Amino acid sequence: MAELLGAHVGHWTGDGTGVTVILPPPGTVGSGEVRGGAPATREFELLDPTRLVNRVDAVVLSGGSAFGLAAGAGVMDHLRERGTGFETPLGVVPIVVGLSIFDGAARTAPHNAADPSSPPGPDEGREAAVAARREDTVGPGRIGAGAGATTGKWRNRLDPGGIGWAVLPAGGASVAAIVVANAWGDVIGPDGSPLFGPGDPVGPSTRAAPSPAGPPPVLQNTTIGCLLTDAALSKPECFLLAQSGHTGIARAIHPAHSRYDGDAMVALATDAVTVDVNLDLLRAVAVDAVIAAIRAAVA
Repeated sequence: MAELLGAHVGHWTGDGTGVTVILPPPGTVGSGEVRGGAPATREFELLDPTRLVNRVDAVVLSGGSAFGLAAGAGVMDHLRERGTGFETPLGVVPIVVGLSIFDGAARTAPHNAADPSSPPGPDEGREAAVAARREDTVGPGRIGAGAGATTGKWRNRLDPGGIGWAVLPAGGASVAAIVVANAWGDVIGPDGSPLFGPGDPVGPSTRAAPSPAGPPPVLQNTTIGCLLTDAALSKPECFLLAQSGHTGIARAIHPAHSRYDGDAMVALATDAVTVDVNLDLLRAVAVDAVIAAIRAAVA
């Protein structure tokens, strides 16, 4: 995948972990919200509608739990070199928001450049940012930040997880969602039942695989994502859009937003279309886009 509503998207994929970088157009407005009980984030406080800066220069989704947030430093350096960021008297400061899932890479922390199964670091973040500038096209699934993702862990299983995306129309505008599904709960299908039942094969084995006799891996979760719209929104309106993204998580995953998830959602508005769009229509479409992206991640 190379472009999503004007934003460039690139991946670095390691061994059971990875990085996905979203580079929106200059001047993109953003906000976000955390609803899970165990988040791993970078610069998320800046997304509060009351904070000074309203732009977002990059969103970095990564594996490796909090260790993987180091990937954002490489993206920040890459953007600074290109002159992208918030203007200050001492030069631009790129606004790079980071969100991380807990995958098997946390077992081999800290980052080791010689070990692709360790949490991604600055070099891997930079590589994903450079990949975002190319015209690469890759499918959804276990790539980038979704490389080590699994679901269904509340039932002591490792069902498929991954990264997925979807784009839906909303009046004269559009809404896109890119989501990493690494949930404690099940992914729910259109009929309201789990996509993976007791008789289905579990997802690819990872270093985080639980012992059959052991407790569920309650800490190895988190669903993270980014919503984009080409409509013109203020920062408070982006916050409301991010809230609707969480509604999509709750409708596509059960249970969602547990104490063992770090569920977080960023919403970005690029102001690429000039038509007036009803905010509540955008929010309703955002819910459906997140649901579609989560199901695509595990398809």
